[in-house]
Amino acid sequence: MKVTIIAGSHRAKSQSSKIAKVMSALLERAPEHCETTVIDLADNPLPLWDASIWSGDEAWQERLTPISAQLASSDAFIIIAPEWHGMAPAGLKNFFLLWGNGELAHKPALLVGISAGTGGAYPIAELRMSSYKNNRICYLPEHLIIRQVEAVFNADPADNDPSAQTYLEGRLDYCLKQLITYAQAFQTIRASETTNLDTYGSGM
Repeated sequence: MKVTIIAGSHRAKSQSSKIAKVMSALLERAPEHCETTVIDLADNPLPLWDASIWSGDEAWQERLTPISAQLASSDAFIIIAPEWHGMAPAGLKNFFLLWGNGELAHKPALLVGISAGTGGAYPIAELRMSSYKNNRICYLPEHLIIRQVEAVFNADPADNDPSAQTYLEGRLDYCLKQLITYAQAFQTIRASETTNLDTYGSGM
């Protein structure tokens, strides 16, 4: 099973990147032997969408084809969204505009909100409301919000808040197991004729 993790911060050495690496390691140690790839938007900044992507522009194709292939081969996704000014980062919103050929379609995704303080809920609501329409990604009903993120999931246990770390480890384990189960079930859904995008390429 292949899981692609999107670290949605375009800030270098971000907490989103830290959490992405933690999740990748956990999934690769899971009994299902998940193969993971992290797409870090700080390392892979993507140009802002424009209409030339629809015309097969060569520069767009050169940039997007390797990422498109990675996404298309994935069975599930984790979308890590830090809260910036009460919103999901612009680069993460732009990411969802680029995949209109079924790369994400009818595949489960776990949403993970990140906050340095006590926030983190707004990006979850924003992405659930508007990021799925044409790419057909399917968010789990469960999500995870990691608050006070600088005090958890650090390499040195002494840097972690013990209570928060224990709680979040349990919630994370629960979420990842659910994601894997959904990914297995959605393979059957994608194999059916009901997910064909040829008739209705855009959602309503």
